Amino acid sequence: MQQKLQPLVKDLVLIGGGHSHAITLKMFGRKPLPGVRLTLITAAKNTAYSGMLPGHIAGFYSHEECHIDLRPLANFAQAQLYIDKVVALDLKNNKVLCANGLVVDFDLLSIDIGSTPATLSVSGAAEYAIAAKPVSQLLEHWYELIEAVGKNPQEPIRIAIVGGGAGGVELALSMQSHLHRILIETQQPIKNLEVHLFQRGQELMPNYYSSVQHQMQQILTERGIKLHLGEIVCKVAPKNITPSLQAERKNKEVFEIKCESGLTVECNKIFWVTQASAPEWLKIAGLGTNEQGFILVEDTLQSQTHPQIFAAGDIATMVNHPRPKAGVFAVRQGKPLFENLQRILLGKPLKPYRPQKQYLSLIGTGDERAIATRGLITLPPHKLLWRYKDWIDRRFMERFRLEETRK
Repeated sequence: MQQKLQPLVKDLVLIGGGHSHAITLKMFGRKPLPGVRLTLITAAKNTAYSGMLPGHIAGFYSHEECHIDLRPLANFAQAQLYIDKVVALDLKNNKVLCANGLVVDFDLLSIDIGSTPATLSVSGAAEYAIAAKPVSQLLEHWYELIEAVGKNPQEPIRIAIVGGGAGGVELALSMQSHLHRILIETQQPIKNLEVHLFQRGQELMPNYYSSVQHQMQQILTERGIKLHLGEIVCKVAPKNITPSLQAERKNKEVFEIKCESGLTVECNKIFWVTQASAPEWLKIAGLGTNEQGFILVEDTLQSQTHPQIFAAGDIATMVNHPRPKAGVFAVRQGKPLFENLQRILLGKPLKPYRPQKQYLSLIGTGDERAIATRGLITLPPHKLLWRYKDWIDRRFMERFRLEETRK
């Protein structure tokens, strides 16, 4: 009797639990590929959905509502899950090296690890500022801050956001909104809170049309957020104060933000949301990257230099179709990434993916309103636009929660 041949096992390894990989895992769970051994390596057991994160900081969503739990998702996709941080790639031998000593072999690799704010070039930023990513660390500091304000609402507090892109603007509005509510609930004056926003350019949100920029600048000004436009932060350092004054301030840290213009601003917390950057190990491995270290990929989401590697989300830059680092593109890349991973494993030709040039952007203003923009059209803040955004975001998250209940 002729023995049935077993399919050749190939190792597909996913690094990172970003939006594209979450969608890819879900689709592999629905459409598994015989002979493919799937592995997910991620630094955190859950991944924040960027669309709902500002709403969570504003206090509108719980932690669970805006995070995708990767454990049941990996289980649904029958993927081996390792909670670890990747520190290097050996592309000659196709190995992934992790911080805890784990070494994982691969035949095919996909990378979706997002990006981190660039802080290293500014003196003191890495030591004293709170980076917007990884999100888990940002939230840890944020929870500590709202707890401290809740315990001592009578104490004046100053916070600063460095970076006036969409992320920085939304963060400033969301943080102010939540802290104002705490002050109002404790019958304290909202003037106890000062929020400063630093932007190196003369315009906020440089990736958007002027109609959006002007709208947002007006909103920030009306809310009393102090804008520092055209200010390049060059140094962050603790402020030297006397022990008696330190005790008087209840051990609250005080930092100085210094700008190239000579402007100096004192703050208690500094959040860093500047231009995105990539980890150094990608370039060290020999992958083709741009100047910022992002992986250069073809229209197929395949690395320009290493055909066994794919990349999606913020960490990837499409050579022929460069786009801003925004969650909307990571979400849209999920399905084409899955399809091309399956196609290359099956020996089929890959399909090109072309991201849309114009897309609807709904930007929360921290008060359960949102502005809408697409191309040259911009609608002012409205509660109905927030409800529409909320519906879209909740529907997206529900796609993953449905899989969690499946055995």
